[in-house]
Amino acid sequence: MKTGIHPNYREVCFTDLSNGFKFVTRSCVNTKEMVKMEDGRELPLYKLDTSSESHPFYTGTQKSVDNMGGRVERFRNRFGKTPAKAATPEVAA
Repeated sequence: MKTGIHPNYREVCFTDLSNGFKFVTRSCVNTKEMVKMEDGRELPLYKLDTSSESHPFYTGTQKSVDNMGGRVERFRNRFGKTPAKAATPEVAA
């Protein structure tokens, strides 16, 4: 490998700000802060708004579109395509 052209790939601690969940993985992300881990290591810290521990899709709290109190059915009834009316020949009077 050439020296000086590759990003700094190292272990980084990611912290979920909504619930305090932390996980360590390898990344090239730029960080300004450091955090002291429980095992004594000092790692770069990257703060996240959501992670798999707090995102509704992963926690199972996301509402399904089909379970929205009949809103989808009301929309389909209101704006759904109606069958085309059969063409009736006009009678000349």
